[in-house]
Amino acid sequence: MNALAPSLPAATEITDHLAAFLKAAGDPLRLQVLQVLGQSSFGVLELCDIMAMKQSGMSHHLKVLAQGGLVEKRREGNSIFYRRRLPQSENREGALHGALLDELDDGELNGEVAARLEQVQNQRAEQSRAFFARHAEHLDEQQELIADYDQYAEQAAELLLRACPNGENALEIGPGDGQFLAELASHFQQVVGLDNAEAMLAVARQTVAKRSNVQLILGDWPATADTLATVDAVVLNMVLHHLPSPASAIRAAARQLNKGGTLLITDLCPHDQHWAHEACGDVWLGFEEADLVNWAGRAGLELQETQFLALRNGFQVQVRTFRKDGS
Repeated sequence: MNALAPSLPAATEITDHLAAFLKAAGDPLRLQVLQVLGQSSFGVLELCDIMAMKQSGMSHHLKVLAQGGLVEKRREGNSIFYRRRLPQSENREGALHGALLDELDDGELNGEVAARLEQVQNQRAEQSRAFFARHAEHLDEQQELIADYDQYAEQAAELLLRACPNGENALEIGPGDGQFLAELASHFQQVVGLDNAEAMLAVARQTVAKRSNVQLILGDWPATADTLATVDAVVLNMVLHHLPSPASAIRAAARQLNKGGTLLITDLCPHDQHWAHEACGDVWLGFEEADLVNWAGRAGLELQETQFLALRNGFQVQVRTFRKDGS
């Protein structure tokens, strides 16, 4: 009897941990919250709007989800956002956690919740449109404080062409001043640039004026995705941190790709430069590698290659290519 005693605390700890996980996952509303967090990270007040409930109730549910290891907090400037915690393979409930998220992602979100979620996403998108409409002429000056085009363009083009050497058409989302569109136009037969601000498209239009194989389109991503033809390459250069829902943007990009196609993501690693929210219209302060790989993996994309560029002004840029299964 005494020989078994030392193992009892460990056994109790395991069952308590599993009990907290199962309690967190055992409520329909909390499962809906996890579905919503599969779209993006949200603040408490945003989740209150989406789920149509008071802050006290939402805070309680988030606390239970956090105790069960299903959500975690991340500070973005002065705001705290909640996001889904990724399954941990070393944890006993890791496989169960992964299966739960797969099941939630395969399921349909409640119609009313989905409508309110869209409203919140639209509010974020409108803020982004307004920022770029106001600052189109001076955006380069602000962006150069973070990462100018020359810092990442060569590496981004190299990784893309290595992953997609025979691509015929490409789509760049948020092309900015159009410099990378011109690069794409020299390697792909047809190139489309999509931006949500006419002022930004006007700048890009001047850059690619001599490129007859470039088409510029006004629209939001991913809302406009269904109106576009599929392509061999989708490019998100320094734009994901401006989008209201990075996970949704990556899923839409995966759907836009032909089989065997490539998604190129150039973006910031996590940082604490909070001034970027106001000065550059950044929604997110960079991205963890695990988040990008997880979002892409759930969208059916496999990581191909990664490069990290030199740290500059407190920012580090990551360049990644992902491939859509060609089978």
